[in-house]
Amino acid sequence: MTHTRSALVALLQDHGLKPSRALGQNFVVDPNTVRRIARLSGVGPGDQVLEIGAGLGSLTLALVETGATVRAMEIDRYLIEPLRSVVEPYGVRVHHVDALNADYDEILGGKPAVVVANLPYNVATPLVLHLLESQPLIRRLLVMVQKEVGERMAAHAGDEAYGAVSLRMQYFADAKVVGKVSPSVFVPKPNVDSVLVSLVRRDQVRVDPALVSEDELFSVIRTAFGQRRKMLRRSLSAWTSEGVFERSGVAETRRPEELTLEEFAALVAAK
Repeated sequence: MTHTRSALVALLQDHGLKPSRALGQNFVVDPNTVRRIARLSGVGPGDQVLEIGAGLGSLTLALVETGATVRAMEIDRYLIEPLRSVVEPYGVRVHHVDALNADYDEILGGKPAVVVANLPYNVATPLVLHLLESQPLIRRLLVMVQKEVGERMAAHAGDEAYGAVSLRMQYFADAKVVGKVSPSVFVPKPNVDSVLVSLVRRDQVRVDPALVSEDELFSVIRTAFGQRRKMLRRSLSAWTSEGVFERSGVAETRRPEELTLEEFAALVAAK
């Protein structure tokens, strides 16, 4: 029951709409793709799903097919009426709200949820981090993002895409790229490839904040990656103290892109 390309284009035309470049809108128009995303989300009867950026409901309808309870959020006021006409007959509640400022407790009714979302480049990283940092009801996420953004989210030490964002994601969740999405399934067709990233919230953050301050840990990480190609003795010269590398067991000749989150934590604990 999800949209085909012709059905979505007709829906846009019927409402006098065009995809908004300012909001980074690229609508998925391939039924196989949205059903694959719904399948990879792992949701089914008894689960609550929150779709962020529901657009015109292509993915929403595929999520409904899983038997899960679906809530949808959309920021574009011009899409609210057509979105509601498409998905509300199937029991989906639509919320016209900015995902960065939403009242998630109210929207989710105080119950755990899985987020599934097709996210534009400019909002993907800050939104995912906002959800991980402040919304414990959201236990898992499956997000479709630009390939380079997704690779940063899921990178590990030694990967080319590895950086401060990767470490921030690791602090809260286990992230991995679980699929690729071709530009050809979107209207309009973007100039970049997309990937699907799965993020599963950890029961506890990866570094005990009672042992290492979260604020200091990520201050050091950001400082180090500010000069990612330099050795730690150079990039952290303004922060470090005598003997910190010896006490931590982390060699001063290493570069930040080589260190795990636990090794950064060892540095901070040895200060």
